[in-house]
Amino acid sequence: MKRGGSNMRLRALVRKEFLQILRDPSSIAIAFVMPVVLLLLFGYGVSLDAKHVPIALVIEQPSADTAAFSSAFYSTDYFSPVTLYNMPSAEAAMLAGEVDGIVHLRADFGRDLRHSEGAPVQVIVNGVNANTGRLVLGYVNGVWSRWLQQQAEEDGRSLNVPVQVEQRVWFNSELRSRNFLVPGLIAIIMTLIGALLTALVVAREWERGTFEALMVTPVSIVELMLGKMIPYFVLGTGSMLLSVAMAVWLFDVPLRGSFWVLCIASSLFLLVALGMGMLISTVTKNQFLAAQVAIIVTFLPAFLLSGFIFEIESMPAVVQIITHIIPARYLVAILQTLFLAGDVWSVILPNALALLLMAIILFALVWRKSYKRLE
Repeated sequence: MKRGGSNMRLRALVRKEFLQILRDPSSIAIAFVMPVVLLLLFGYGVSLDAKHVPIALVIEQPSADTAAFSSAFYSTDYFSPVTLYNMPSAEAAMLAGEVDGIVHLRADFGRDLRHSEGAPVQVIVNGVNANTGRLVLGYVNGVWSRWLQQQAEEDGRSLNVPVQVEQRVWFNSELRSRNFLVPGLIAIIMTLIGALLTALVVAREWERGTFEALMVTPVSIVELMLGKMIPYFVLGTGSMLLSVAMAVWLFDVPLRGSFWVLCIASSLFLLVALGMGMLISTVTKNQFLAAQVAIIVTFLPAFLLSGFIFEIESMPAVVQIITHIIPARYLVAILQTLFLAGDVWSVILPNALALLLMAIILFALVWRKSYKRLE
């Protein structure tokens, strides 16, 4: 009878919470509208690929050789070249921000090309954006190498290069930054839904006094926690499924791993996010303060220190140590592995165990901080 009463109370609490979610448009917006907006923004508007980079081709003396070389830049998607005939105009374009690089072919390019020393090509890159500058240098070297190989084949000779590099790109053969960003963004979305939404809703109940009314009922702390968690777990799962569907069918991100492993890993992370939200709301008991703490403690670290955009290995050693307490780090690693590489258990299992441990610790803290009495 006691167990039956407990089940009835829990069902009543879950039903109450679902009704509250349906009456609150902001919860629906955060759970289903915000993921769509973020995925569209990052999927279409944010790219780490440097394509159609404007560069100036300075050709002092046009010839068949310079025409053949410059055509290699026009035939690639990486550059949007414009041909100029003197360096002052190219430098002015660089200063005005109209081009990000200059490729300078001197007047003696065609003659020196047939000498043993070769023809020097001057490359000037705008280094304000260091990442784009490095990419432009790499792209120019690639165009130059391919052109030399093509010229050697047309002349019926072999290109004497001491080292031949055979490139193979695993997991993301197209080198699309979208394939890297979209899976990581799912972890950011789940952080916002699990932590921010839960923290705001529970803190709002403390402000309105509805938590105080529940304290005089036979409802236990465990039932109260489950009554709050189950609806938002369902909400977060629905948002995750929507995000995965958009990633696969809208952005053509390959899902090479098991869908069920993805669901299990996402559920573990969602428990961690819910635990963080419950802990924040239990400690703060104020919507404004809960929102500020949730953004600073959960969203910003997840965005900056999870490996979603910035490589953790390139961070300072101290920051790399700090990233181990960021839950999103572990889900980002799992999601990127599942989407691009498949079921690599040496990556999935350690990160999943870390999430499980975090969930246990967080719910232990929530249970310890929750009392059926007013303080």
